[in-house]
Amino acid sequence: MKIDFYLRFHTRYGQALSVSGNLLSLGGNDGAAALPMRFINQDFWHASIEVDPAQSETLHYHYILTNEHGERSTDAEKDRVVNIAKKDTEHLVLIDTWNYAGEFENSFFTAPFREVFFNNGGSPRLRKAKRYTHQFRVKAPLLGPQECVCLLGEGAALGNWNSEAPVLLERSGDWWTVKLDLTNASFPLTYKYGVYNFKKADFAAYEEGDNRTLFSPDVADTITIAHDGFVRLPNSTWKGAGIAIPVFSLRSQASFGVGEFADLKVLADWAAGVGMKLIQLLPVNDTSATFTRADSYPYAAISAFALHPQYISLSRVAGKKGAASLKSLAKKQKQLNALTEIDYEEVMKIKMQVLHELYEAAGDDFTKESDYRDFVAANNHWLKAYAVFSHLRDKFGTSDYNQWKTNAVYNEEEIDKLISARSKTAKDIRFYFWLQYHLHLQLRDAVEYIHKKGIVVKGDIPIGIYRYSVDAWQEPELYHMDWQAGAPPDDFAVKGQNWGFPTYNWDRMQEDGFRWWKRRFEQMSNYFDAFRIDHILGFFRIWSIPMDAVEGIMGRFIPALPIRHHEFGERGIWFDYDRYCRPYITDAVLGEIFGGSAEFVRQHFLRDNGRGGYDLLESYNTQRKIEAHFHLQDENDQNAALKQGLFDLVSNVLFFEEPGSNGTNYHFRIAIESTTSFRHLDGALQARLKELYVDYFFRRQDEFWKHEALRKLPALKEATNMLICGEDLGMVPASVPDVMKDLGILSLEIQRMPKDPKTEFFHPKTAPYLSVVTPSTHDMSTIRGWWEEDRDRTQRFYNQVLESHGTAPYFCDSWINRAIVLQHLYSPAMWSIFQLQDLLGMSDELRRDDPAAERINQPADPKHYWRYRMHLTLEQLLKEKEFNTEVRDYITNSGR
Repeated sequence: MKIDFYLRFHTRYGQALSVSGNLLSLGGNDGAAALPMRFINQDFWHASIEVDPAQSETLHYHYILTNEHGERSTDAEKDRVVNIAKKDTEHLVLIDTWNYAGEFENSFFTAPFREVFFNNGGSPRLRKAKRYTHQFRVKAPLLGPQECVCLLGEGAALGNWNSEAPVLLERSGDWWTVKLDLTNASFPLTYKYGVYNFKKADFAAYEEGDNRTLFSPDVADTITIAHDGFVRLPNSTWKGAGIAIPVFSLRSQASFGVGEFADLKVLADWAAGVGMKLIQLLPVNDTSATFTRADSYPYAAISAFALHPQYISLSRVAGKKGAASLKSLAKKQKQLNALTEIDYEEVMKIKMQVLHELYEAAGDDFTKESDYRDFVAANNHWLKAYAVFSHLRDKFGTSDYNQWKTNAVYNEEEIDKLISARSKTAKDIRFYFWLQYHLHLQLRDAVEYIHKKGIVVKGDIPIGIYRYSVDAWQEPELYHMDWQAGAPPDDFAVKGQNWGFPTYNWDRMQEDGFRWWKRRFEQMSNYFDAFRIDHILGFFRIWSIPMDAVEGIMGRFIPALPIRHHEFGERGIWFDYDRYCRPYITDAVLGEIFGGSAEFVRQHFLRDNGRGGYDLLESYNTQRKIEAHFHLQDENDQNAALKQGLFDLVSNVLFFEEPGSNGTNYHFRIAIESTTSFRHLDGALQARLKELYVDYFFRRQDEFWKHEALRKLPALKEATNMLICGEDLGMVPASVPDVMKDLGILSLEIQRMPKDPKTEFFHPKTAPYLSVVTPSTHDMSTIRGWWEEDRDRTQRFYNQVLESHGTAPYFCDSWINRAIVLQHLYSPAMWSIFQLQDLLGMSDELRRDDPAAERINQPADPKHYWRYRMHLTLEQLLKEKEFNTEVRDYITNSGR
C-alpha cells in the first residue's frame, strides 16, 4: 500500500516539516529519525511511503516542525490514527491540517473537558458506508448536547448546499466523521461544515470563513482521509468560575484541627450549589522535614510525589474496626478544631502517633490486598526511596541527609536491603508505604466525588524542590545543589526572595527526555485535571542565588548572556573592578546605613582598604557569615538593625563576576539604582551604566530565554493532558506571552499586577481568553487587605477602575468588594477564580472582622507560618442560603 501524506501548513524560510510514526519508514516513533517532507506550494507539504498492511495493522503518526534555529515542535494533534489493515485499497491519501497548540479549541480536549465537562455529548447514528472514496474528519468541541456537525457542498453527494438535508457526521472519539462515495464528483470540490440539531432536524448555522476546497487524487481506486482541523465556530464562549483555597485551610466538623482530603467533598457540595466548576488547591505534597512550624510551607516538600500526612482522616483509616480506639481523641479534636488558626506541630504530633498505632493494629494483611500491591507497583520509582528517606529522617532526627551517619549517599542496593523482608527495619519502613496508600485512597475518593458534582480539581506544581528532599537525595545530578532558587525584588519583597531550593540541571534532565518531570505529571494526573505551574518564568531562566548569600537581591538570572569586558570600553566606561564588584563602603555610606552605630561597625566588622574606604573583615564578608554571627547574639532590635545593615553593605555592589570567566564576563546586580554605590557615581557614568543595564535585562536576553523555554516546555506539555496554567508574574521577559500563547498555556492576570508597565491597574475586561483572572492569590493580601494598604493608590483605583466619583471609602465596603468580584466574573477569560476570603468579603455578616487575618502568606518572610483557616465551617457555609443564592446568581448571570 502506498500512503501519501499532505499537510496544510504555511511555513517561512528556514523551517522544515517531517512525519513521525510507529512505522520504521517514519522513524519508529523516534522524532530524530522522522521522514522529511517536501515543500509543494504555499498550502501543502508532502511525503510518501510504501507499507505492507500485514506487517502493521494501525498507523500512528504526527507531524514535527523544525524551525530555523533547529528547535523541534510537534503539532498538537498528538496521535493521528488510521487502521490501514481494513482499508480496501492500495493507495491511501491523508490530507491533514496542522494543529496549532495555541488554538483555543485544544483546551477543550484536555482532561477537565474530556473527562468531566464534555463526556456525555450526543451523536446521530449513521449507517455504515458499503463503499466510500473519502472520509471527512473534523473537530467541534463546543456543540450543544443535541447538536452535531453537518457537511454541505456542491454535488449530489454533498447535498448541493441544501441546508434542509445536509450530510450528518457521527461522533467518533474526538472527531466528527463521515464516509462518502465521491466517485462521480467534480473536483476541485468546495464544501463547508455547519451545525445541525439532530433531535429537531433543524439546521443551525454554517461555519465561519471561506469555503473549503478538496482536490482530486491523481490515482484511481484511492481512499482519501481529510482531517480538517476544527469547525470554524466561535471558540471562546465557554467560561467557568472556581474557588481557590489550600486544603489545610478547610474547616469542617469532622476534621482534626486542619483541613483534610475528606473535607474537599463538603467544599464540592458548596461549590456545586453556587455554580462553580473548579476547585484550586496549593501543593499537597509531604513537607515533613522537621515536624515544626517551618514545615507549614507547602512549597518545600520532602518529596515531589508523596502526599502530606496532615491531610489524612484518622477515622477513615481506622474504619469501623478501629473506631473505638479514636474515642479518647474526641476532646483533643474538639480543642484543635476550635482554634482560629492551625496548630501545625500539635496536629502532626497527634496524627503521626495515632497513625503508627493504627498501623501496628493493621498487621500485615493489607500487603496482600491487590489494590495495595497495584499502588506500590505503579509508584515504586518514588515510593521506595521516600519510605526509606522518611525512616532515616526519623532515625537521625533530620532530613538533611548530609548529616546522617549511614546512607548519606543514595544507593539502590542498600535501599533494597533495608526494605527486604529479612531486614529489622522493613516493618518501620513499610509504615510509609501504608501511609501513602491510605492518603492516595482518600484523595482519589474525594476527587471522584468532586467529578460527580461536575467540578474539576486544579493542583499546583512548585518550581523547585526542597534542598533536603528525597528527590535531591535520590538523584542529586538532576539539580544544581550549589545554587539557591528565588525571585528578584518586587513591590512585595524589596530584597528579593530566597526560596533555598536548588535549581534544575536542565541539560541533565533533557538527556533522558525529562523523565523526572513526566513521572511527576503522571503522578499529579491521578488526582488533578489541571495544574498551575508555579513561577513559569523559571522555565525561561531562574533567579539563582549563590550559597553564601541570604537575600534574593544577591542573585542573578541563569542562564543569561553576560556583559563582556570589552563592552565597557565600547560604551566609554572605565571598568574599575574594585569599585564596581566589591562592596562600596565609605564613611558616608556607613553614616547613611547605621547612623549613630557607624563607629561600632567600623571597629568590629571592617578594615581600612587603603582606597578611601573599607572592606568587610574575612569573618563577615558574606551574608551567610553575618547570619551565623548574629545567630549567636541576643535577639533584639539593635542586633536586627546591625545584621540588616551589614547585609546591605555586602549587597552594595554593581556587578557580579561570572565564576570561572577570568575577569571577562559580568552580570549586573539587580536594582543598582537603589544602591549607594550607584548613587555616588557622577551623572554621566550613571547614564552609561543605566543604558547598559537596560540592554542586559530587557533586550539581549529575550530571544535567548525564549529558546531556553522552547527546549523544555513543549516536551513537558506533550507529556500530560491536564490543562496547564502558568503563574507568569514578576519580571516577565517579553517573549513569555508569545511562548505561552503558542503552547496554549493559560496566563494568570491579576488586577493589581498589570503586565503593561504603562498601566497601574489591569482591568479584567481586557484579559485574553486563555487566561485565569483573579483579584488575589495566596501570596497577596485579599481585596479588603489591599484596599487599606495604600490610600493614594486606592483612591486612583476607585476613580479610574471602579469609575466612582469623590473620595474613596477608607475601608473596603461590601459593595466595593462585590464590584471587583463582578468585574472578574464578567471578564472574557476562560476562568475566573477567587479565594474564598474574597467572596466572603461581599457579605457584611460573613466576612472576617480583620482583613489582615485573611492573608495566607507573606512572601517577604521566608519563615512565614502558613496557618490560615476558614473562620466558619463548611457545614455553616452550606447553610448560608442568602449568600449562596447571591453568588450563584452572579455566576449564572455572567455566563459562567
